[in-house]
Order: sequence, then C-alpha cells, then structure tokens
Amino acid sequence: MKKLNLLLLLPLTIYAQNEVKQILKPNSTVVDVVVPTEIDALSEMLSEGIFYGRLRSNNFYFDWEDEVEGKTKDHYTMGIGGSLSYKSAYLKGLGFTTGLYTTQNPLHMSDDNFKYYKVGKGVMSRYNVATRGEYGLTSLAQAYVEYKDDATSLKVGRQIFESYLTKSNDIKMIPNTFEGVTVHSKVVPNHNLKLAYLSKQKLRDHSDFHHLFAYQDDISIDPYANWLENDDTAMHQGITVNKLKAKGIDDRLLLFEIDNGKKNDFSYMFNYTAVPELFASSTVDMSYKFLVNDFTVAPALRYMHQFDYGAGKIGGANLKTKNIAYTNPDSVESDLYGARVDVAKDKWQIRTGFSKVADKADIISPWRAFPTNGFGYTLLQYNWYANTTCYVMQGDYDFTEEKLHVQMRLGLQDFDDDKSGVQADSNVYQLDFIKQFEELPNFYTKLRMVFVRGDDTIVALDGSKKLNPSYNDVRVELNYLF
Repeated sequence: MKKLNLLLLLPLTIYAQNEVKQILKPNSTVVDVVVPTEIDALSEMLSEGIFYGRLRSNNFYFDWEDEVEGKTKDHYTMGIGGSLSYKSAYLKGLGFTTGLYTTQNPLHMSDDNFKYYKVGKGVMSRYNVATRGEYGLTSLAQAYVEYKDDATSLKVGRQIFESYLTKSNDIKMIPNTFEGVTVHSKVVPNHNLKLAYLSKQKLRDHSDFHHLFAYQDDISIDPYANWLENDDTAMHQGITVNKLKAKGIDDRLLLFEIDNGKKNDFSYMFNYTAVPELFASSTVDMSYKFLVNDFTVAPALRYMHQFDYGAGKIGGANLKTKNIAYTNPDSVESDLYGARVDVAKDKWQIRTGFSKVADKADIISPWRAFPTNGFGYTLLQYNWYANTTCYVMQGDYDFTEEKLHVQMRLGLQDFDDDKSGVQADSNVYQLDFIKQFEELPNFYTKLRMVFVRGDDTIVALDGSKKLNPSYNDVRVELNYLF
C-alpha cells in the first residue's frame, strides 16, 4: 500500500502547469472547466481523454476548553496527498471516469490517542490506525461509466453525487462518494432533474465502500467495529446492521430532485429522499431576488418533513439512541423550518438566517449534507436535533484585486436542555480567508478559524451533565490543481 501511495504522489509532485483545467469552489469542491469532447473512433477514446490532478494539504488544530478524561482531548493532525483522475473522451455519448485519492499523515498524535480525533479524523482512517498502525489511506473513490446526450447524463458506478441530502463534502482529503445509478437531466425545460438509486457509500475516512444507512455496534466481532460501516457523526446509531438483517431490510437510497437553477429571480427546489422501509424526507426551498435601489435583496424559505416508515421503532427518535424527553421516543417523524434574507451590493453580502426543528424527532442526514445549511448552520455544528433553534449572521467580502475572499459568521444555538442526546447551548464565531495568487492561478489557500463558547452548566432530564461544548478550531488548507 505504501508503494501505491508513493506512485500516486510522485507524478503529482513533479508535474505543474499554469493551464486552468479546474477551479476550486469556496466549499473546496472542484469544477471542471476543460472537459473531454465527443470523438468518432474507439481508438481515440483513451488518447483524447484528460487527466486531472490535485495536490492538497489539510492541517488541523483542535483545542477543547475543558478536556474530559476518556472522552475529549486536544489534538492536531496533518493530511498531505491529492488525487489523480481521468475522464475519457466520449464515443457516441459513452465514456468513463476514474479517480484515485490518497491522504498521508506525517504529523499526528501518538498511537494510543486515535479515538480522540474530531475534526482531524477526516484525513486518516481511525480503523486503519487502530488495527494496522497505518496513518493514511488510498482509495479508488470514483469509477463509473457514463452515457450522455445534449439533455441527459446517466452514470453507473462509484461517483460523487451532490443533492440536498447527499454531498461530497470535500473539505478534508478524500470526498464522500457513493455506488449506484444516477441521472442528471434537462428534459424538463429550464429545470435540472436528478434521480438516484444508491446502494453503498464510502465516507471520507474509510478505505472501502460500506453500508449506506446502517451502523455497526457489534464490537464482539471487532473491538473497532463501530468504525466499519456508516459511522458518520450524523448517523442514526440505533439503525444497526444486525437489526436490519433480522428484519430482512436492505439499506438503499432512492432520490428525486428538481430545481429551476439559481440564476433566476425566483428559484425553487424540491427534493424527495427515501430509504425504503425505514424513513423518507420531502423538502421545498424557495427564494426570490429583487432590487432595492442599488441593493440586491433575496429572502428564502425552507420546509422539510421527515416521514417514519419503521425507523423509529427500530432505532428511536434520537440519533444517539438517548430518547429521554422526546414526545414520541419510537418515531422519527419530524419537521424542519428555515428562513433567511441576503442583502448584497458590489463586493459584499450580508446574510441573516434562522432554522428550527420541531420538538418531535431528530432529522436524519448521514450522507455529509447538512439540512440547516444556508439558514442556521455553522461549521461543525450538528444542529438538526429535535427542538433546536439556531440564528446565523454572516458577512462576505471579496477583495477582487487581491484575489481574497473573507467570510465572517456568528451562530447562536439553542438546544433542548432536557435531552441528554444533544449538546449544550453554544455561540459560534467563524472567520475564513480564501486566497488565490495571480502568478499561480491553480493555487488556493484557506485559513479557517472557529471559536465556540458554550454553557457548561446544563443538566439533562436524566440527571447527566452535558459536556462543555467550548473549543477552538484552526484549519489551514492548501490546494494546487493541474
């Protein structure tokens, strides 16, 4: 495996160019600006394809205000690696894509502290560290066949699939990807249509593809089994592999999404996501832009309803299976509401947002998408638990000549004090700097600082004292695309 890692990193290290084939979005995902073309002969399918490379480094320092013996610990880690992907040319609409990714960890804590990683766990596999002493992993995270025409794209295999509840969330080293069949289409005039049947998922810190919606809690088979299947922080830990096997349920995801694009004055999105026999969700987003003097004003609304098709009786209302203080502890039926207003002019924008989850059940979203994003979400805050209200104010400014983007964000989070399965109330302060360089158009740097100050006095209804949620989180990310 180490030889494979070196073979991947070597061409990435020695190859550099100024041609811009990809651009990096503020959320660290890439967009291809140079793409393969249609060809006439099978012999040209490989020769006319395009390689895409990415060198990257992510560095994390996490400092708890109060360390708790056996539960929390200050930590740091570094990820160095990148990706090499290849897109073939298209013959009569048929082509393929592969993407090989690696992350290595030259700086990390001692071997006996791997369980304490929080933000830094995404640059390694804790399971690999615990069982094989390997810091780093390499994965063929993308490998799919595609057929497309002017209106529709059909992909089969391992792939990134971005939707309301499924994201690549590529802010660490390796994106979150899925196995399945997906369709992107514009057959509905002036609309984007997405359909998906997904059967497996590979989280960012996993070597292999695993269950899409099943948590492994049977440590009798392996003391580190909790990290084998879907162990995402937002995974419902009551939905386990053994429980689904006993009921004969295969965890599969079906998805339908349609929107009219974001460039319209009035834009909207509808999403329906379901794991049959377990749960489903239906979401509507609407926003409208208009001018007030020289200012662009854009109010937006979001409503999400979560249906229970059996998940509640299997796992309970709380994602951590701590169902005290829930109205119906055996149901996952719930609602989420969001509202925001954006005001923009020239180089700056101010956003004021709000999100509210009904006092019913927690919202289920273990596929690296955040249901409160764009409304009441701040970095690393899982604030879609039952009876949670959040307020966010965000400011963005572009220093165009300096190629510098600055973002400041304040989040006020009010969780339910009685529920032991959710964190204590907190305020979140976030500051981001994203910098490009004129002489190196493919080089991007990002500095992100998050400071959380919370209430360390909250005692839940079951008598347990909640952990102090206060911490400092500093991240430095470097990217070079070629």
